[in-house]
Amino acid sequence: MTATPDHPLVAAARRLAADVLSPAAEAHDREGVTPGAIEAVKASGVLGVNAPAAYGGAQAPAATGREIAEILAGACCSTFFVQAQHHTPVRTLTTGEEAARERWLRPLSDGTLLAGIAFSHLRAHPKLPVRATRVADGWRFDGRVPWYTGWGLNDLFLLGGGTEDGEVVFGAVGAHEQPGLTPTGPLQLAALTGSRTVGLLLDGLVVPDEAVAVRLPHERWATEDRPKNTNTNPAVFGVARAALDLLDASGDAEAKDTAGVLRERLDAARRDAYVLVDEVPPAERLEDRLAAKTRAYDLMRAATTAAIAAGGGRAFGLSHPAQRLAREGLFLVVQGQTPEVRTAHLAALRAARG
Repeated sequence: MTATPDHPLVAAARRLAADVLSPAAEAHDREGVTPGAIEAVKASGVLGVNAPAAYGGAQAPAATGREIAEILAGACCSTFFVQAQHHTPVRTLTTGEEAARERWLRPLSDGTLLAGIAFSHLRAHPKLPVRATRVADGWRFDGRVPWYTGWGLNDLFLLGGGTEDGEVVFGAVGAHEQPGLTPTGPLQLAALTGSRTVGLLLDGLVVPDEAVAVRLPHERWATEDRPKNTNTNPAVFGVARAALDLLDASGDAEAKDTAGVLRERLDAARRDAYVLVDEVPPAERLEDRLAAKTRAYDLMRAATTAAIAAGGGRAFGLSHPAQRLAREGLFLVVQGQTPEVRTAHLAALRAARG
């Protein structure tokens, strides 16, 4: 299943990529995504792609959101990754508690505000890296969020914490230093340092009841969360396509032939991955989803390696996009990784013939 090519938001994403993101990708990679780029993202409308129309969103098909993700990731993965966080708070608030929904969903859906997320630590259960404790008129959060993307760019974020009795609590929090919330310095990463990723130190941060988006048993949350990480991230296809575009633009006949062969394989992998998302219930055929995911990783690695090989020594200059795409590809291999995904990927690499 693919998005309709002429959907207005797909066209808007292509303009955003061509006019703003691609020209700035190397600078963003080295120096950080700029507030100006985020303003362009907000103005483009893509933040509301899957948001409900009743709250100012586009309520577009899921395939349209995937197409936009591919376009943005291929243009500047750092900017893509910052805005990618936004869509989870939108989905959560759409079906969440009324008070939080009515306060935040419209400005998030129409692009007035950009949201981040801080809840991957919930996958460490039964450990509680971030503990949520009931207090008068709200919840107290204590602990450390190891990864938070978009600090200084996001307006608010969805914070998740676990309780001692097995519940998870999600609250909307202003994305700025405040009593009980202190950011670490920027994390120095091999790729996507430009995404302005930090850790968050929580020491008595209180989220009032009216800002709580969702409360539910951890077991239910984990059951709903598991299939999401077995599906292939559209950004993998976006980065791979951008690498193949470099080969096509090189003017070298062998490079163009290589791009043609890999593009056919990538298109087939993309179709198979998205059929599983669109036509199979989320909790079914998880092994097939993991196989599709690792196949996509292999093709992304082949595409970015080919771009490096075709570029030669020049491809290692920080101004050359091939080295950036190769590092972004490595980042996507571990982004959102769970033990299940890691096990499947390593098994596939062991089974591959050298």
